[in-house]
Amino acid sequence: MFAAIHPVRSLLLAIFMLMAGSGFLSTLIGLRLERAGAGTMAIGAVATAYFGGLVVGALRAGAIVRQVGHIRAFAAFVSLLSASTLAYALVQYPLFWACLRLIDGICVAGVFICLESWLNDRAEAETRGSVLAAYMVALYSGQAVGQLLLGASGALPAVPFQIASILISLAIIPLCLTRSSAPAPVDAQAFTIRALYAASPLGTVGSVATGLMLGAFYGMAAVHVRRLGLDLGATASFMMIVILGGVALQWPLGRLSDRLDRRRVIVGCFAATLAVCTVLAMLVSGGPLLLALGALFGGLSFALYPLCVAHCNDRLLAIERVAASGRLVLLYSVGAAIGPLGAALLMSLAPTSGLFLFIALCAGATLAFGLWRQTATPPVPVPDQQDFQIVPRTTPVASLLDPNTVDGLTE
Repeated sequence: MFAAIHPVRSLLLAIFMLMAGSGFLSTLIGLRLERAGAGTMAIGAVATAYFGGLVVGALRAGAIVRQVGHIRAFAAFVSLLSASTLAYALVQYPLFWACLRLIDGICVAGVFICLESWLNDRAEAETRGSVLAAYMVALYSGQAVGQLLLGASGALPAVPFQIASILISLAIIPLCLTRSSAPAPVDAQAFTIRALYAASPLGTVGSVATGLMLGAFYGMAAVHVRRLGLDLGATASFMMIVILGGVALQWPLGRLSDRLDRRRVIVGCFAATLAVCTVLAMLVSGGPLLLALGALFGGLSFALYPLCVAHCNDRLLAIERVAASGRLVLLYSVGAAIGPLGAALLMSLAPTSGLFLFIALCAGATLAFGLWRQTATPPVPVPDQQDFQIVPRTTPVASLLDPNTVDGLTE
């Protein structure tokens, strides 16, 4: 594993620093707006702007990379992201912050396109799984560690934004000093959403539902737990535990799905998520139960997207998997852009339970759809299923890192 990741160590360091600097901003911005008295729908709209930026960036940033090259594009995206992060300290106004979050989303998508295409170019067929695993570790560990910066402000409200900007700016150094050449840009292949749904209805619907659920969580979770009475440190701990829980359960659930009808595991995860979120919606205070359920929620919900991707791969030809996985990322991102507004609407009606009620509704609806799909079509025989692989929910380029797509690239 160490031999496999040695050629991409500078890229992994850049990913870790970038996520440490930007991964906690959704939490921080939600808390700041809540403390300033902004309405729940306004907070949801600001969160939606970020995920909307991710969609725009995933679709358009690749053209910039093709025009100016990876290093120049990466430097431009990181510089703009660092500047927008500092700009939050100038004026605390929801509309202004929504514009900044839109810019953030576009920049983050552009950065991921640069990094993921670079990683794909450096990964050999036999090391692709190790590189992807290291990428996921860098991504999630940076995001988890970044939550600890929430309490860095003290009496100076601008300090967390300044620290975030410093970390984001430093992320450019490993790539600018690397001696490896930049890769040739990769164009996404065409694959219609209708064709994707025809091949795997549950995988398609499940990806959108997972986006709705996790977009709502990332956008509104900090506001939810603050309303339960958690202080800033406890809020940071809750967010970090959810992320770490998500890392812990993805692989065991994925391996289980390799040995069973994968649809049963997906349906089981949605059913368990429904149960966990129902209990979370009933809690009126913090404590060990909140943390335990948060970790379980993270483990279940974070596993759903890679399970849906694996289910789609089971029903696709090898040459179709890269393009289809790219579409699934975009569907997830669209769901994530809608999720915060849906959660905010319910939180306006039920301030301390609306977030997890919304997530429970999404899980319940997808559970019902999954149960119907199990009766409508026969399962893929277990020996014919593709091996489960943890995959990121970032940009369509990330699908190229999945070892299950290697055959599709080489046939």
